[in-house]
Amino acid sequence: MTIEAVIFDVGNVLIEWQPERYYDPKIGADRRAAMFAEVDLHGMNDVVDRGADFRDTIYAWAKKYPRWQEEIRLWHDDWLEMAKPEIPHSVRLLDALNAKGVTTFALTNFGIGTWAIATPVYGFLNSFSHAYVSGHMGVTKPDARIYEMVEEHSGIAPGKLLFTDDRAENIAAAAARGWHTHLFEGPQGWADTLVSHRLLTPDEAR
Repeated sequence: MTIEAVIFDVGNVLIEWQPERYYDPKIGADRRAAMFAEVDLHGMNDVVDRGADFRDTIYAWAKKYPRWQEEIRLWHDDWLEMAKPEIPHSVRLLDALNAKGVTTFALTNFGIGTWAIATPVYGFLNSFSHAYVSGHMGVTKPDARIYEMVEEHSGIAPGKLLFTDDRAENIAAAAARGWHTHLFEGPQGWADTLVSHRLLTPDEAR
């Protein structure tokens, strides 16, 4: 069946997202490990990804943990330093698909506020035919509803969608709906998948 749209996750597919790596040089690996063990920072981020106000959520979370208040606030105040760098080969693949007229979507767990920060800096995030951003949708992957919303909005049948994501549970949820999927473990594997679906030639996928 012909693929009608290619769907990219963003974090760790197009942009590296490793908050632990950000904190290590800031506060030291041992303190970082202690903070992440005591504070559910990824759970905090999930709240933002579901549509909560970015600053208010982070600052409220920080207030609950006086020992770590300054460090937690960095999640907001220095967020752009966490969400870096871009993954150049993945960006080239997106550009190559767009250049060939292939419909491309983003489907990403991203907050309203963080998306507003990222899009002026990473211009390629504005190149999708449509960006499905969880904060605006009020639901996050791997909830089945977010995939259903993509199908409803795009009007494209599940079997004509090709999706990559770095999290196995997100891929499994999409596959359960009949989407073609690729578990992202690096851009070369994704490039090979795009070639195998005849969406790009080997030269275009370099």
